[in-house]
Amino acid sequence: MSTDVMDKSPAPAPPGKGGGAGAGGGLLHLVLDGMRRNMRQYGMLIALGLLVVVFAVWTDGDLILPRNVSNLVLQNSYILILAIGMMLVIIAGHIDLSVGSLTAFIGSTAAVLMVSHDVPWPLAAVICLAMGGVAGCVQGWLIAYGGIPSFIVTLAGMLVWRGLTEILLEGQTLGPFPEGLGKLGNGFLPEVGPDTNYHNLTLLLGVVLAAAVVVQEVRDRRRQHEFALDVPPFNLFVLKLVAIVAAIAVVTMLLASYKGAPIVLLILGVLVVGYGYLMRNSIFGRHIYAIGGNLPAAKLSGVKDKKVSFYVFLNMGVLAALAGLVVAARLNAASPKAGLNFELEAIAASFIGGASMSGGVGTVLGAIIGGLVLGVLNNGMNLLGVGSDWQSVIKGLALLAAVGFDVWNKRRAGS
Repeated sequence: MSTDVMDKSPAPAPPGKGGGAGAGGGLLHLVLDGMRRNMRQYGMLIALGLLVVVFAVWTDGDLILPRNVSNLVLQNSYILILAIGMMLVIIAGHIDLSVGSLTAFIGSTAAVLMVSHDVPWPLAAVICLAMGGVAGCVQGWLIAYGGIPSFIVTLAGMLVWRGLTEILLEGQTLGPFPEGLGKLGNGFLPEVGPDTNYHNLTLLLGVVLAAAVVVQEVRDRRRQHEFALDVPPFNLFVLKLVAIVAAIAVVTMLLASYKGAPIVLLILGVLVVGYGYLMRNSIFGRHIYAIGGNLPAAKLSGVKDKKVSFYVFLNMGVLAALAGLVVAARLNAASPKAGLNFELEAIAASFIGGASMSGGVGTVLGAIIGGLVLGVLNNGMNLLGVGSDWQSVIKGLALLAAVGFDVWNKRRAGS
């Protein structure tokens, strides 16, 4: 009986003779196997795609209308900026609870400079970025060289910056801002070229971005081969490139169908490319991963962990200042209540995007994906008329699921 069962096992199909089904099954097996081994990298990207599809169906297509896609970018730009900096902080094994209050403080400072004292907006913006850097330096020094845990320092910072915001604004909303700064939060790229019913400059940027992504992905894969590192199967790699280019093409066409790409989207693009290169290719980026992954080993290897931590918080302060300027420009006013819960949104975006509670794991692109997941959730639920109470419940469950997935993935890898 057992012999008959063994004899019924299918023999491999000869090459070129009836191997179509086997080849298809082999491709599917490679794709699934590659996705299992790269679950952290692809899991949230797949979740984002599913969220978009689900909410597009539930809202009868309102979610993917060109105008709504543009608003989605503008409404979540400052959270994405904060998420980039927060991802670096979490990778280094720290946390920053002060970024929401610092964002509000910088916005109020910009309002006082420009509205109350008529300081030109470019100069005021530079001063605000410098002040964010100083705030980050103070907190970074206390954490890195003072030995105070980042949770305590930034919790104190959250209270200090929020109090200073209310002192500066005297409990009042202050505005409006000059038109030049307003474009930072609400402006779009100018129209150029002939009338094609689309925004030509946005189409050009989309083509350039798609080409740049393909070149970078191919270059990274070649480099991984040279260093004998594990890489996803080629079929999965091609599928990933096709998916990325298709996503870029869809978003580009949607934005080009409305007013074009928002100016803040270009700023985000520069930040993603710059910080992505920093974390992938620079010594400083590798040191951030090292101190978050294994601090004692990093110290023995000669990594100056205090210096790295100091610069991570300095960077977070500058990005919080940039987010503060974007928020103020978006609202065209500074408010004492601005920035509420921004730190929680940035932290949630980082963990949803693949950061680990223990540090040493995460990517800049992951932070952007996590921020977009939250943005699509917020936007989709608003379109459906879901109350803020249930929105909080759903976002909390999404964060819990992301962290739970991280714990499960670690256990699976360990076993």
